Parts: sequence; structure tokens; C-alpha cells
Amino acid sequence: MRLEDLDYFLAVARSGHVGRAAEQLGVSQPALTKGIRRLEEELRLQLFNRTPKGMELTLPGQAFYQRSQQARLGLDDALREAADLHRGTVGLVRVGVTPLLAEHFFNPACVELLAQRPAARFSVTVNLNDALLTALRQGELDFMVCSLHESTLSSEFERMPLFPDNLYVAARASHPLFNRSRIVLADLAQYRWLLPGPQVAARRWLETRFEQRGAPPPEVVIESNAAAANLVSILLNTDLLTLTSEITLRSSAGRNLGVVPLEDVTWHREIGILAPRGSYRSPLAQRLIDILTDHAAAWRKAPG
Repeated sequence: MRLEDLDYFLAVARSGHVGRAAEQLGVSQPALTKGIRRLEEELRLQLFNRTPKGMELTLPGQAFYQRSQQARLGLDDALREAADLHRGTVGLVRVGVTPLLAEHFFNPACVELLAQRPAARFSVTVNLNDALLTALRQGELDFMVCSLHESTLSSEFERMPLFPDNLYVAARASHPLFNRSRIVLADLAQYRWLLPGPQVAARRWLETRFEQRGAPPPEVVIESNAAAANLVSILLNTDLLTLTSEITLRSSAGRNLGVVPLEDVTWHREIGILAPRGSYRSPLAQRLIDILTDHAAAWRKAPG
């Protein structure tokens, strides 16, 4: 079996389209199609159904995809391990990190590692949890720094908790909501919201809490994939409510925000490191994890 044929197959399986896969790999469509046919002939299996919408995996194709993807990742790990052994501690660390954690937690650790290993190189992907999880599963990241919510519980991942970072409903400190002697969840439904998109776990969690209490869903007038800290000026000049993290509230951006004292809409969550279970971890990647762990210990001890 040719390795490039396997790469062609994996690219088409992920994208569902020959043209997109060829563009991603930088090869011609005829060459990619020929490689797929060669692989199917060698395996004596039909791996794809060709449809007007694109390429769909057959049942044997789905099984082969799961196994071959793991085998390809294992080969990549072996090549990287050999290269790291040849270079010593010098190498490339591929990290995914969510936007809020990049600014307030990851960046200082990155600076520290660069001071210790000047020849180190980084590939840092800043994105939301769901996109980073996809990249981690596809072997594009060594590990990610994120919130360890339910979607990270899969046995395919190793979870390394770092520190708690609860999510709270927040608004400007002078918001009329804070004039009430007692706040209940139904009161929150009277105001409009600034929230992440519906694909984000925090948004889904909040909407579920409203539904469980028989309240109408939050009326979202601003939807953003940016952390709330980047949009504080909007909150300070409107009556919008938002979900924000303890990290933001402890930063200068959160200085003029107030927290709604309502346990029903407080999400107790943990920030941590997520890595593929059993995969190769370079000495450089492990050193960065050690530094992040040390920074997390300092963060836990810092005053709120």
C-alpha cells in the first residue's frame, strides 16, 4: 500500500469531496482519484459511494477510516519521536488554546518556555473548544488548553485539570438588575443577551438551564465567537447580559462588571490540558505542560 494513497483516502473521507481534498493536499484531482481507485483495488473494497453531493464512505470504508486514521497518526508520532531524539530537546510544539486562555494564561507560559529553549518552535491554534477538539482528533495538535466540559470525557483523551474557572452571568455594575433585593432566573429573561454561537457548550448549557426552569430562551442580540472580555465596552454601555468567566472578572476588563448572584446560572467548570491518550509527547511538549501546571498552581493561590 502506498502511503500517499492512504493520505488521499483520509483527506477525501474528512472533506467528503475530491476537489477540496486535492486542494488541501496540493495535488491534482486526477492523481487523487487514481490513488483512491488504486487503494480500493488493492483492498478489494469499495470505500466510497460517488454521489452528486460528493464522496460518502461505505460501511467498509467507515471501518477502514477509523483504523487507518489511527495507524497514520501512529506513524506520524513515530516520525516525530525519531526526529526529536535526533535533535534532543529542540522541536515543534503544536498547541490549541481557546481565545480567553491564550491571553490570560497560555501566553506567559509560552514566554517562559522560549526563555528556557530559545530554539523551540510553536504552532499555536487559537479557536473555540469544538474546532480544537476536531483538530486534536485529526492529529493536528499535540494538546489543547481548554475547559474540560462533557465533550472532553471520551476515553480517547487524557485530561489534566489545572484550575477552576467558573462561568457567571454578568452585566455592567450599574445594571438595573442589581437594584432588585432578590434575583430569580425569570428576571434574566426580561433582558437581552450577548452570547457565543449555539455550537458553543456554554451557550447550550445556559439555554438548557432556562428550559429546565420553564423560562423562555435568552434573547440573543449579539452573537460572537470572541471572548466576552473583548466586548466589555458593549456591556458597559447597554443593559445586555452575558456569560463571562472568572478569568475575565479577575482581569482589568472585568473591573466594572457585576456578577448575578444566582447559583442556577453559575457553571462550575475546570480548565485543563487535553491530549490524545497514549500518543507520543515530545520532551518540549512535556516541558510546556510542566510550565502550564506551575502557572496553574500560582493562579489558584492568587487572590480573586
